[in-house]
Amino acid sequence: MASKTLRTVGTPVVKPRKAAKVPVPVAPARAPKPAKTRAEKPSTGKVQRRFWLTYPPRRIKAPVIWELGHRFPITTNIRQASVTDEVGIVCLEVEGAADQVEAALRWLKKLGLSVEPVELSTVAG
Repeated sequence: MASKTLRTVGTPVVKPRKAAKVPVPVAPARAPKPAKTRAEKPSTGKVQRRFWLTYPPRRIKAPVIWELGHRFPITTNIRQASVTDEVGIVCLEVEGAADQVEAALRWLKKLGLSVEPVELSTVAG
């Protein structure tokens, strides 16, 4: 006699599914903060100061104030200016972090400009 295979009718055989791989969000890597050295001073707040700049003849045509605003994170504002072929005099207002303003003034002096503070009276303030 031939063997007969019995077939179950009704419920199909369901194979278990493999779990789908879900990407796990990863936080972006942060660059490490540079270590402060002893020479660095923390910013002491925002300051606004005015100076008289006197240009020597060799610097009159150079874009010194433009370069100043791009080299240092400060805001520059020309309050008054008088420029001839022999000399340039500019009243410059600068605003920014105190340490950055001081660094900018040192840079101007290094270029050969005379930097003198503007003495404001209580009436002119």
